[in-house]
Amino acid sequence: MFETLLEEFITLWVVIDPIGTIPVFIAVTSALTAVQRRKTALVACLVSAAILMFFLIFGQLLIDALGIGLLSFQVAGGIVLFLFALTMIFGESKPETDRKSVDLEDEIASERPSPAVFPLAVPSLASPGAMLAIVILTDNHRFSVADQTITAGVMLLIVAIAYVCMRLADPIIRLIGISGSAVVSRVMGMILASVAANAVLSALLEIVKTGAL
Repeated sequence: MFETLLEEFITLWVVIDPIGTIPVFIAVTSALTAVQRRKTALVACLVSAAILMFFLIFGQLLIDALGIGLLSFQVAGGIVLFLFALTMIFGESKPETDRKSVDLEDEIASERPSPAVFPLAVPSLASPGAMLAIVILTDNHRFSVADQTITAGVMLLIVAIAYVCMRLADPIIRLIGISGSAVVSRVMGMILASVAANAVLSALLEIVKTGAL
């Protein structure tokens, strides 16, 4: 029992990656206040936990119905992560505009998803790998409801650890300031772009080798 729990914990730790979420959190919340950062961290964890719980309960039915495989998830997740990495590297341009244009941009920006949802909840915490891993670890054909409940508890524990990790980012942000976080954002953007490219390339190579999606 202990070995099974440890194996599930390690698997979910790797795919959810609480530590790897810290630089993303710093990058997208550097301009927010401490209260806003705490709220963002909490909402990100709640949303990611809800998404993973959905896949734990309904994921197997959904994937079987749509015929989606791990490699397809990996390619999609890699592309999304790469696009986000580009925004971290280049930042958002803010050209001079008249007041009407500024008001329109503010209205549009207010409709954009919160950074707690994208990219923190998805695809940082609730990544395609995490979604599929939770489906595999709760296979209805191999695991009882009790086993699946334990897996859900392990998943929620790791998401809670991710929340603690993001809360610990506060002193880091205060120490390095906005300029320092801008540097961190671009460096981590390069790393995330490399990780995303590697995920897509490895999936494509596997598809070529096996002919399976």
